[in-house]
Amino acid sequence: MSATELTVVRPHGRLDASGAPPLEQELRQHLSNGRARLIVDLGDTSYISSNGLRVLLVALKAARKNGGSLKLCCLSTRLVEIFEMVGFNQVFEIYETRAEAERAFRR
Repeated sequence: MSATELTVVRPHGRLDASGAPPLEQELRQHLSNGRARLIVDLGDTSYISSNGLRVLLVALKAARKNGGSLKLCCLSTRLVEIFEMVGFNQVFEIYETRAEAERAFRR
């Protein structure tokens, strides 16, 4: 696998106490396989709790530690509000579309 290859993860539904662990497992698996250039497409995510935010933050730190990054895209208005409320819009690179997130990796 190329070190420059992008991996897109697209969780569905709610990223809460029950929905966050499967995302955490998927992200951990990608990172352990050397895929540190991650895009999380939240277009099908209806809600995110502190559990989901923690999963994304841990994955971002791990990706950066491995020379990559984690970018978010396709957030609903409600998710944008949540990210802004907790200040995570200052922590994560957030893009309106997946194409914009992909282009950001090429810069």
